[in-house]
Amino acid sequence: MIIKKTSFITSAGSGKDRIVSDLPQIAVVGKSNVGKSSFINYLANDSKLARTSKQPGRTRLINYFLFNEDFILTDLPGYGFAKVSRDEKKKWASLIEDYLNEEPNLKLVCFLVDIRHEPTDDDKTMYNYLFQCGIPFLIIATKSDKIAKSKVKNQLRHLASVFKVGVDNVMSVSSTEKRGKEEILQKFEQILTATAYTDEEP
Repeated sequence: MIIKKTSFITSAGSGKDRIVSDLPQIAVVGKSNVGKSSFINYLANDSKLARTSKQPGRTRLINYFLFNEDFILTDLPGYGFAKVSRDEKKKWASLIEDYLNEEPNLKLVCFLVDIRHEPTDDDKTMYNYLFQCGIPFLIIATKSDKIAKSKVKNQLRHLASVFKVGVDNVMSVSSTEKRGKEEILQKFEQILTATAYTDEEP
């Protein structure tokens, strides 16, 4: 898959504001400082598509991006940000949960974790939620440029062990060193092609 065209569609601050579209959707989820915006911009070949910030917790809405006019990439609010009120955390959690439960065209979740650190309790909660709900997901280890290349494979094996998945289900990515995008987009293409075929069956 080659990404040739992307654009921002809209943002949603509540379930009633979510867009209605027949296009398949791929969601991006992860803790607030995991690098979701950088990941999206890297996939899009556009450093300004999703707003990046050094301050965690910037993404407080569901942001929708159109890719190649073929599918929608959905950026969900980051979780685990400490410097907000309990009510605000509940609002974000509800927004994420409602989307994951109710979006009929959700085909895949990109579950982002920081390759440098042990998964947090929030990460494990998200993993368990995706697994128990039967939502297809791909674990993507961000910031792989922050550790020695010789340690990347061991870290991926460790994450696979923690989340009890096969190593092939954990992929590393680095927007800085331009690594991992082709493999991830190939996964996207496989998922979208398979679901399109299924949707066409009588």
